[in-house]
Amino acid sequence: MDQKFEGTPQAELRLDGRKVIRTDVVNDWGLRLQWKVMRDGKVVATPPARGGYEYEPDPAEPGKYEVVLEMWKYVSYRKDAKREFVDSKYVEVSNKVSFSV
Repeated sequence: MDQKFEGTPQAELRLDGRKVIRTDVVNDWGLRLQWKVMRDGKVVATPPARGGYEYEPDPAEPGKYEVVLEMWKYVSYRKDAKREFVDSKYVEVSNKVSFSV
């Protein structure tokens, strides 16, 4: 059975202080949904996002934080020599929001 990716998943993020709030995901593929939290351009956390509509990063260090929603796009189990997926990957499904600490 092949998975069909009909439509492009999309959600909208907004900030309420440091709390990030998301809308429902339109055209949801039903795969893993996660928050990607970056500080100064480096990924510092990827907590799951299916369980709720809000996420508040715990900024342990000062810097510029960016948050975006990502969804897993499964294409195949094919992996390279490092055992990393070649075709399947996380894709961004929302706008990015940012704040500084």
